[in-house]
Amino acid sequence: MKLKLATLCIGFCFIGFSQTEDLSNVLRFDEYLGFVKKFHPIVKQAELVIDESQAKLMKSRGAFDPKIEVDYNRKKFKNTEYFDRLNGTFKIPTWFGVELKGTFEENTGDFLNPEAFVPDDGLYSAGIAVPLAQGLLINNRMASLKQAKLFREQAQADRDIYVNNILFEASLVYFEWLKAYNELKLFENILVNAEQRFKGVQKGVEVGENAEIDETEARIAVNNRKLGLEQSKVKLIKATLELSNFLWLENNVPVELQPNIIPDVNTEPIVDTTFNVNQLRTDDLIIEAHPKLVSLDYKLQSLEVDSRLKANRLLPRIDVQYNFLSQTPEVARTFNTAEYKGVVSVSFPLFLRKERGDLKLARLKQRDTEFEIDATRINLQNKIDALKQELESYVAQNEITSEMVSDYQRMLQAEERKFELGESSLFLVNSRESKLIDGQLKAISVQNKFFSTKAKLFNSLAVNPEL
Repeated sequence: MKLKLATLCIGFCFIGFSQTEDLSNVLRFDEYLGFVKKFHPIVKQAELVIDESQAKLMKSRGAFDPKIEVDYNRKKFKNTEYFDRLNGTFKIPTWFGVELKGTFEENTGDFLNPEAFVPDDGLYSAGIAVPLAQGLLINNRMASLKQAKLFREQAQADRDIYVNNILFEASLVYFEWLKAYNELKLFENILVNAEQRFKGVQKGVEVGENAEIDETEARIAVNNRKLGLEQSKVKLIKATLELSNFLWLENNVPVELQPNIIPDVNTEPIVDTTFNVNQLRTDDLIIEAHPKLVSLDYKLQSLEVDSRLKANRLLPRIDVQYNFLSQTPEVARTFNTAEYKGVVSVSFPLFLRKERGDLKLARLKQRDTEFEIDATRINLQNKIDALKQELESYVAQNEITSEMVSDYQRMLQAEERKFELGESSLFLVNSRESKLIDGQLKAISVQNKFFSTKAKLFNSLAVNPEL
């Protein structure tokens, strides 16, 4: 793969196709998708979704980090020390809303509030804060961490969808490039035949075997073929430039194709292998494992966490704190129930309109996502079934067009032999050849639609292949 990348260059030249096809100049479909998946900026952008989810998870875990708080206040005026207060706190949040806390308090001064009097060496406390109703089984910290973990899993499914979409778009562009190349080769071959026929008619006119009007008709046929060739060249140039949009090197360097790089004209087995089409067409697929449904399921779980949090806020807020007090913390027995500081705080909105409204909105979002999951499941199943049937149809269409092209070829050869024997006209020969061209163009178009349908099946399943 790296050797073939060396044949790509910055810049674009007009493409000539007179050279003999060389396998070393063929850009295979699987190699092309490998370049896209490895170097395309949008694929790299999709990986940022994973990095973002990891950053959000780290942020939510930060809510459980231990915390040190220090408050220091001092007032001195006209040689009078009003107060000198130092309060240090060490907190350890835990999973179920319980918070462990240790403090040190040292206060001096002439105008202290009586409740702030502490021993000269300071006062130590160690205790616990517990929410007895709201915030015990679930709180903001717990909900944020759970949702961050779910978002991380959802991001992986979303990443697969993003990567699959860019590979799908790149595949369609490759198939258009292949179609344009096949059409150009067709017109090149037809032009050679038309020019040979024109030269033969010219010689016939010179010796009196053909009328001059036959030479005019042969020239018109040649010019028509040249016009078709020029139009196919323009189409191929546009397809090549479109393909170059998906080709990148390391360090985000865009790449355009050299003139001698061509698509693989026998790419169907590679397409089937890359997309794993045979397995996708025959196996009973588990729709629930589809990345889109997986992503929606994680979204629903996140909304369920939010709904539980909103329901928990309907409970009254009852916070209890209990702190053992000691001025000699190095002696364990000095912490006893006789010396303590306790706090009980209770709050409860009388009508709970805000809380009930938040809960209703959360449940509506949850219900909306459930409807979305049901609709997505049916849409995916029907889309996959339709694409499978469409593939079966294109198999039959390919066989029909191949048979038509073969018959047109035999009809043209027969007409040319009759013309050489003087039993036919150049008009009939050109007419047969036009039918052959139309048949071959139709076969190329059907092949392109066949490949595109395989890509659509690949896209509908959001497969992220290893390339």
